[in-house]
Amino acid sequence: MSKRRQFESSNRNDKYDHKGHDQKHNVEPIYSSGSPWDPLNQPAFDRRDQSYTRKIKPQNANQAALFEAMAKNSLVVACGPAGTGKTYLAITAAVEAMEAGKVDRIILSRPAVEAGETIGFLPGDLQEKMAPFLRPLYDALNDRLGGKRLKQYLADGAIEIAPIGYMRGRTLNNAFVVIDEAQNCTYNQIKMLLTRLGWHSTMVLTGDPDQSDLLEGMSGFADIARKLEQVSGIAVVRLTEKDIVRHPLVASMLGVL
Repeated sequence: MSKRRQFESSNRNDKYDHKGHDQKHNVEPIYSSGSPWDPLNQPAFDRRDQSYTRKIKPQNANQAALFEAMAKNSLVVACGPAGTGKTYLAITAAVEAMEAGKVDRIILSRPAVEAGETIGFLPGDLQEKMAPFLRPLYDALNDRLGGKRLKQYLADGAIEIAPIGYMRGRTLNNAFVVIDEAQNCTYNQIKMLLTRLGWHSTMVLTGDPDQSDLLEGMSGFADIARKLEQVSGIAVVRLTEKDIVRHPLVASMLGVL
């Protein structure tokens, strides 16, 4: 082999790692330490190459406070506008708790409330009817666990997706419970959900008081969050527009809408 061909071959091997991945585009975690996460300044192809996200780190002080609250308290209420990572962080804490052996199962619940329009009759069994409303939870779980592990956990009951209407009468022991979009629950519904909390369990309610799809005055989320702030052992974490980690225009729009 000529010296020129040896030089080209050497450069080609240096460019790629042992798996054949381009070393110039090594993927950083979604929440990385160091400089703030700014997806707009990353090329479209600069994405993580694993099938799921291994470790999540908070991006701001309020997200860090939410993580700490979920680790120390059995009941946490996360209030904040869209895009602040409330649901994603709650799912992350639930997955980490189960994988660490702190809880035996994850229970996720979300009100089946349409966002301002009537979809009509949905065919299928209960799980199929609820699937459109629970899609954000499935997306977050898939991102944290990967599709194969998620299907296995759903099949063996380690992860349960439960409609709010079917939660009455249950006692949720040894579980991490996430109640998402709680602003679409009435006062009595949230009261019922809170009283499901059992031994060795953690419950997290997430919601945006300014984006309720219920009729005005029906949502009980803001009222309950305000009352629970006075109860010892319960953490109420309030995130703001400054904590939004979606497109920067989301924060700008919420400031004027």
